[in-house]
Amino acid sequence: MTQNKERIAKRIAAAGLCSRREAERWIEMGRVSVDGTIIMSPALDVSASNKIFVDGKILPEAQKPQLWGYYKPTGVITTHQDPQGRPTVFEQLPDNMPRVISIGRLDLNSEGLILLTTDSSMARYAELPSTNWPRRYRVRVYGEVDPQVMEDLKNGITIEGINYGQIDVDMDEPKGRNCWLFVTLYEGKNREIRRVMQHLGLHVNRLIRVAYGAFSLEKKQPDDLWEIPFSVFAKQFPHLRKNLEDQPKMQSISRGKSQPKAVSNAHHRRKK
Repeated sequence: MTQNKERIAKRIAAAGLCSRREAERWIEMGRVSVDGTIIMSPALDVSASNKIFVDGKILPEAQKPQLWGYYKPTGVITTHQDPQGRPTVFEQLPDNMPRVISIGRLDLNSEGLILLTTDSSMARYAELPSTNWPRRYRVRVYGEVDPQVMEDLKNGITIEGINYGQIDVDMDEPKGRNCWLFVTLYEGKNREIRRVMQHLGLHVNRLIRVAYGAFSLEKKQPDDLWEIPFSVFAKQFPHLRKNLEDQPKMQSISRGKSQPKAVSNAHHRRKK
């Protein structure tokens, strides 16, 4: 029977050692061998029968995908490293958290739901425009809000040559010059809401992502971290649905050398 094959970099990433892109760099540096031969190009498909070593150590078995929700506070950026030394999402996570990547991003001054996963294929699927997962936000704006202009955004808008697709907006009752909007995006271009509102003469003074696809903040607070059960998130990813009967055990996570503290469906608070 023919064995299923996949790209070597994807297999290394699935073992939880690094991202797929980092794995490609490791290969080009000569850090990876397959069946006793050092490889220098990631253009190689491997199967379960191949013996893969990284830095002389056998590659671990592929991990079961995991997914967490995190309430990103303002003043934190969604990146692994920042040249300007600003705090990052990944620095806020417990020390014994597995290596994760984010699904989507929020800018420095935005807050709300960030999804974190150990599986890069999940991130790619969720971020594709063709997947059409809605991103929902609560947005407080300052200025004169025209209900008809907000309604017209469902037809999209072009700003400085950039086409923004359907944007659904519901309005709360204005309080003075401030008004809360409930905004749903389907593409999620970089700083989309801020740019559109600025173009309309409105200043965004608070932006909270409350949901991404089927996942929501519910009653979480800034800096809360919670693990989403496999049986819940696998339903949203076609390549995982067949594995629903094989659910991984939930994992306890702690920060540093403190006592382990379960975060599965619970809140995690950052040390002050």
